[in-house]
Amino acid sequence: MNKRRFCVRALAIAALIATLSLAAAPGRAESEYPNDVFGRLIAAKLSELIGQPVVVENRPGAGGRLAAEYVAKESADGYTLLIGASGAMSIAAAIYPDLKYQPTKTFAPLGMIANFPLIMAIAADSPAKTVQDVVDWAKQHPDKANYATTSPAFTIATELLKLKSGMPGTAIPYRSSNDMIFSVIGGQTLMAIADGPPVMPQVKAGKVKAVAVTGAARLSELPDVPSMAEAGYAAVDIRLWSGIFAPAATPQPILAKLETALGEALRDPGVSAKLKNLAVEPGRGTAAEFRQTIERDIVTFRHVVADAKLHFEE
Repeated sequence: MNKRRFCVRALAIAALIATLSLAAAPGRAESEYPNDVFGRLIAAKLSELIGQPVVVENRPGAGGRLAAEYVAKESADGYTLLIGASGAMSIAAAIYPDLKYQPTKTFAPLGMIANFPLIMAIAADSPAKTVQDVVDWAKQHPDKANYATTSPAFTIATELLKLKSGMPGTAIPYRSSNDMIFSVIGGQTLMAIADGPPVMPQVKAGKVKAVAVTGAARLSELPDVPSMAEAGYAAVDIRLWSGIFAPAATPQPILAKLETALGEALRDPGVSAKLKNLAVEPGRGTAAEFRQTIERDIVTFRHVVADAKLHFEE
C-alpha cells in the first residue's frame, strides 16, 4: 500500500442525510443511513494515518446491495473497501435468500465505524406514556393497532416487540420517513420504531413522544427516555451500525494493517467527537468482535423474519 491510490467505495446515496439532526431524504430507508458522512470522516483520518489519498465513491442502488456486489468482485488487494451498513449486510442476509454475497464470508469485516439504537415514537397527544401502555392499548384495540414503517429494519424491530409482548399490530408501509412520522402525528398509525433523523426533530417540536429506545442503554440525546430493557423488553435489543469491509481473499497482513489503521482512526479524539455529534456511538472492538456482532444480528433477524412470517420484496 505505497504509491497506489487507496480507494474506499461507499454504499451511501448522494442525496443521503448528513446528520442525525436532519430528516431523512424522501424515500430513503435505514439501510441507506449516512454512510457517506461516516465514510468521509474516516477516510480523511485514514489518509492521514497511512499517508495516501483515500477516496470515497458513492455507488447507489438497492439499499447498498449494488455497492457490496461491486466490491465483492474487486481485487482483494486492500485498495478497494466497502463501507457497509447493517441494512445492506446483516438485515439483507436475513431477509433475502438469494443475496449475492454473505457479509462474513464474501467479505472480511475490518471494524465497526458507528452504531445507534432505534426510537419508539407515539403521538404527542396519546394517553400512553410507556411501552407497556402502548402494548396494553394495542391488545385492547386490535383493530386499531398498526404501525408505520419505511424499512425492513423498522419492521423487524417492531415485529420483535410484538413477538416478545404479544401485542397485535399491522405494518403500514410508507414511502418516506417524513410520511411515516406524520402518520403517527396525525393518528393514522399507533406508533413507529425508527432511527433518529425522522424522529428527533418531531420529539423536539413536541409532536411525538419517544417512549423507549431499543437496546440496553439510554440514548444520550434522550436521557429521560428509558431503554427497552428498562421498559421490560430486554430482548428488543437492536442497534444498527456501519462498518468497513474488505473482500474476503485479502491477505491477512493487509487486513491486519487496515484493522490497526481503522482502530487508530476511531480512537482519535477528533473523530470520536464528530461521530458523537452525529448522535451515534463510535465503533469499538476488534475485527473478530465485529464479525461476531454481524453473525449474531443475522441469526436474530432471521428468527424474527421466520417467527413473524415476514416477506420482503427485493
